[in-house]
Amino acid sequence: MQPKRDRARLPRSVWMLGLVSLFMDSSSELIHALLPLFLVSVLGVGALELGLVEGIAEATASFGKLASGALSDAFARRKPLVLLGYGLAAATKPLFPLADSVGTVLLARFLDRVGKGIRGAPRDALIADVTPVGLRGRAFGLRQALDTVGAVAGPLAAFALLGLFAEDIRAVLWFAVLPAVVAVAVLAFGVEERPRPRSPVGGFRLPLQRTDLARLPAAFWMVLGVGSLGTLARFGEAFLLLRLADLGLAAASVPLGLVAMNLVYTAAAFPFGILADRHDRRRLLASAFLLLVLADLLLAMAATPVAAFLGIALFGLHLAASQGLLAAVVADAAPEDLRGTAFGLWHLATGVALLMASLIAGFLWDVGGAPAAFSASAVLAALASLAFPRLPIPSRLG
Repeated sequence: MQPKRDRARLPRSVWMLGLVSLFMDSSSELIHALLPLFLVSVLGVGALELGLVEGIAEATASFGKLASGALSDAFARRKPLVLLGYGLAAATKPLFPLADSVGTVLLARFLDRVGKGIRGAPRDALIADVTPVGLRGRAFGLRQALDTVGAVAGPLAAFALLGLFAEDIRAVLWFAVLPAVVAVAVLAFGVEERPRPRSPVGGFRLPLQRTDLARLPAAFWMVLGVGSLGTLARFGEAFLLLRLADLGLAAASVPLGLVAMNLVYTAAAFPFGILADRHDRRRLLASAFLLLVLADLLLAMAATPVAAFLGIALFGLHLAASQGLLAAVVADAAPEDLRGTAFGLWHLATGVALLMASLIAGFLWDVGGAPAAFSASAVLAALASLAFPRLPIPSRLG
């Protein structure tokens, strides 16, 4: 006889939030696939201004997640903040095709990332709130899988529409508006939030004071530390594409690296979520980072684009095995009334770690080339793999 948790179905709101992620990511990735070309070839922007746009945008998102997670705990409501975040992101989409200067694009990217920062931590906390403990692995795995479907669909749509509209980038950018509107509608009418208790401290205030943080258990802080170490090993996706170009792959084919990574990620995220609900999650996390070690070694030693594509596929498999499970572990380690705050801290810490990882990778690449960068990543991933089995967390989610 199957365990009860294996017969249970994921709540409808989890599926709806997954669809919201799919539609919004399709919209965002369609824009992201075209934005560098739009800025450089249409608006005449230089590399420094392009870096400024991206840097401000990503920093905004990381800090916004901390504040919004704490706010969702203080209000004892998550959906209004999630709706505000997705609504703000949808409202920015028409600004991109209308832009006639880098200032307008910077404003649009800034507001879009503010929206992402507002919605990220409350959305993850909402998934944990509505999902039984023994189903959280597959719940987060499903959301990651559907989100990555959007990450594949957006660039493919951009590629097809450019051909259809004779490379008129402004015309193609308008197509990002519709899926963003659909995402907000699905969220507004398809997602339900169950009532939650307010913080025991009473009154309204952000639960970011020392007394609140002290209520987060040691297991959470250890997960945060080891997870950040693992994130340091996960260099930005741009370095995967740079490796393909470094090995002589034609420029027009280099974006296929991201398509390959996201296809593997999409296919494997939900199955790994099911495994996370049935098996020792510490060992699963250790195995996930061993996959990253293998990916790094392949990328470091690759002599042909085919070998690099295999490394990129393993990188996608690592993401599928680790990202949903890490979110489930964070949810399980935090008290219910501080779950939004915990996710905010998680997103902030891993966002900073990702930034540092990219800086480290860039420095090592300049000094010793791709082998030096990916070898360093392999060492960090191996350390994380050794640390996860020693975390003081339950072996299973249920």
